[in-house]
Amino acid sequence: MALIIIVAIIVHIVLIIWTWNSLGSIEKNKKIFLIIIEMIITYIITFIIFQISKNGIIYQNFEMQKDIRNVLVTIFAGINGIIFMPQIGKILDKKNEDEIDQKKIVKKIGILIILLIICFNIEIGYMKETQEVILEVYKSEKNK
Repeated sequence: MALIIIVAIIVHIVLIIWTWNSLGSIEKNKKIFLIIIEMIITYIITFIIFQISKNGIIYQNFEMQKDIRNVLVTIFAGINGIIFMPQIGKILDKKNEDEIDQKKIVKKIGILIILLIICFNIEIGYMKETQEVILEVYKSEKNK
């Protein structure tokens, strides 16, 4: 469990640093605000993905479900953030510097949304499979 926590912390540190750098010359206070908002949105979306993926999975108790949810949402939110937050930061920085017009912004956001939908559909299946494996390991350890 300690390894999982260390990996999650490293992923989130990388996410914050990468997004911070991607936001370029935007003011520090705005960067902090944007990173917090993006992380909250990423966690909410990842939580929804977990809720969808647990459909049909039977947990022995709510505590176990809560523990697995917390671990998976934390790890997957960090990974989702790394995939999308720096790209959003670059778009926001270019908009801030007036280096990009509205049509290009819409096009880039449209591409990100399409990628987001594809990734989330894959992630739902992967997260479901991960939960099933965790429960199988738990059951086999319990039966020993």
